[in-house]
Amino acid sequence: MYYKSPSYRLFNFLNILFLSLISIACILPIVHVLAVSISDSAPVTANLVNFWPIGFNLDNYAKTFNSPNFLDAFTVSIIRTVLGTFISMLLCFTAAYSMSKDDLYFRGRTFYAWFFIITILFNGGLIPTYIVVVETGIKNTIWSLILPGAVAVFNVVLMMNFFRGIPKELDEAAQIDGATHFRTLFQIYLPISMPSIATLSLFTIVGHWNSWFDGMIYMEADKQPLATMIQALVKNMDFTRVQLNPQDIKDLSERGLKATQIFLGALPVLVAYPFLQKYFVKGMTLGSVKE
Repeated sequence: MYYKSPSYRLFNFLNILFLSLISIACILPIVHVLAVSISDSAPVTANLVNFWPIGFNLDNYAKTFNSPNFLDAFTVSIIRTVLGTFISMLLCFTAAYSMSKDDLYFRGRTFYAWFFIITILFNGGLIPTYIVVVETGIKNTIWSLILPGAVAVFNVVLMMNFFRGIPKELDEAAQIDGATHFRTLFQIYLPISMPSIATLSLFTIVGHWNSWFDGMIYMEADKQPLATMIQALVKNMDFTRVQLNPQDIKDLSERGLKATQIFLGALPVLVAYPFLQKYFVKGMTLGSVKE
C-alpha cells in the first residue's frame, strides 16, 4: 500500500510539520496582542510581555468601550459588513445564476462573460474611481464603502461553477412546475448551495471588516470604519481618535491600548470563522471536479 511506504510517511510528516508551523505563526501574534492588552501597564511599557500576560488589567478595554469614537467606528464597520455582504452576495447569486445558463436561455452570456473578464484584467484606477464616487454623490456615506466593490468577479466565477454542477433535470423540473428564474434561484439553487454561500460570505465579511483604505479616502474622520481608525492609531499613535483625556493616556500603556484596539478589531471575524469553517473546505472544492 502506497500510504505505508517510507517516502509517503516522510512526506506526510513534513506536510504536517509545515502546516503546523504556519498555523503557529498565525496564532502567536493574536496571543501576543491579547496578552499585551490584558497585562499591567508597567510590564507592557517595559516590553516584558510576550505570550503570557503579566498581571491582569482590563482598564484598556474599559477605556476603549467608553470611547464614543471607537463605538461609532465599530457601528460603521458592523453596518458596512452586514449590508455590504448582503448586497455583494445578492449580486453574486444573480450574476452567477445567469452566467451558468446556456446560450439558449441567456443569449448575451458571452458578452457579459468578456465584460467580467475585462474588469479582472483592467480597472479604472484610484483617481477615476474616486471621481466616480464624488460625482455620484455617495462620498462620505456608507454606500461609498459598499457599492464600488459590490460585485466580486472572483466570487461570481466560483458560484457560477457551482451552479453548473447542479443537475439540469432539477432546473427543468422546476420550470415544468411553473417556477420563474428568481423562484428557481432562491428556492431551489440557494438552499442546496449552503457550503458555497458560507465560503463566499466569509470571504466578503473578512474583506469588508479589514478594509481600511477606502474608508480613509472616502469618509471623514468621524464616519470612518473601525479598520481605518485602527490603522491611523497604529501608524500615527493618534489617541485623539478614541477621545481619551490626557490623564487616561498617562495612566494607560500606549502599547496596551493599541493592542486592545487591534484585538477588538479582529475579534468579530475570529468569532464568526468557527461557525463557517465546517463549510469552508467543502465550499472551496465543490464545482472544481469536471466530468
